[in-house]
Amino acid sequence: MGKPPSVAKAHKTASPLHHLRVLTADENTEEYSIPLAYRKMENLHIVFWLFKDVAWCMGFEWLGTIMIVPTLVISIVIAYRTRKYVSELCHNLAITLWIGANSFWMISEFFHFDHLSVWGAMEYKHLALIPFTAGILVLAFYYLYWKPQNKNIPL
Repeated sequence: MGKPPSVAKAHKTASPLHHLRVLTADENTEEYSIPLAYRKMENLHIVFWLFKDVAWCMGFEWLGTIMIVPTLVISIVIAYRTRKYVSELCHNLAITLWIGANSFWMISEFFHFDHLSVWGAMEYKHLALIPFTAGILVLAFYYLYWKPQNKNIPL
């Protein structure tokens, strides 16, 4: 004999923190939840990202360069933790690629090689287009291929 419906439903919707399933998505309620520890990490990630970009804007080379490390590392951790959800993984990979491109561009300006020619009219700062384009391709894969093929999956 199974569990009473109320117990089964409570058990089904509960979100125990498990190393293989850190996010939950319930197809019946259109709910999506993130464990509080992960949400705190994402919020801290935003703080690091803002410090990196403000340092870039203000020309603080040492701070901007240092802030690349926590900003990029946390971005990679977030992408890894969301790997079981294609929507989250694709968006978080695109963010990681964006931060990488943005960081390269920032460093090229800080160390004054942004305007040097790589080939023809292409300058070193234009190499940031490689990870920017990769991020766009990841999102194109998700929106143009994966999502239309998996309309029944809520995320």
